[in-house]
Amino acid sequence: MTEAFDPLDRLTSWHAIYDLLCDYMRAQDRLDPALHRSVFHDDATTDYGAAFKGAADGFVAFAQGVLAAHAANHHMIGQVRIDFETADLAFGEVYFQAFHRIEEAGEAKDLFIAGRYVDRYERRAGVWKIAHRSELVDWLRTEPAADALLRVQPFPMGARAPHDLSCRREALRTR
Repeated sequence: MTEAFDPLDRLTSWHAIYDLLCDYMRAQDRLDPALHRSVFHDDATTDYGAAFKGAADGFVAFAQGVLAAHAANHHMIGQVRIDFETADLAFGEVYFQAFHRIEEAGEAKDLFIAGRYVDRYERRAGVWKIAHRSELVDWLRTEPAADALLRVQPFPMGARAPHDLSCRREALRTR
């Protein structure tokens, strides 16, 4: 039987967890290891299959190292389901799609991965964080880089921190 929840606490808890999910993706795209680590409890565990299984510290170092070798990354969150078991314990299923610009045999390639994170979130001392994260891959594909249009009609491009516009608030204040 599920305990009764204060609706306002449930809403603010859901939003706090969603912010963690967004910070996780931002940390990967901007290569920000401190932000990446901040979404996990100190004793959090991760399971990314054969790629990595272990503590959050090791996972963040592993992921930041893999992503740094890419020319660019773009992670997106899809539907998010968060189920509260108690006021301080929740489970989540988070759909994602990830784009990675990689190089294979000297050729630029686009690697697309889609899947789901299956998580356990815990609120400790009033703060929600990820206690465990598993990644399930539903599909992936690699194809030749397909952005020739950017050479014909250039658009402002995203970048790693601190060069990305989202990291330069002073530049936004004067626009």
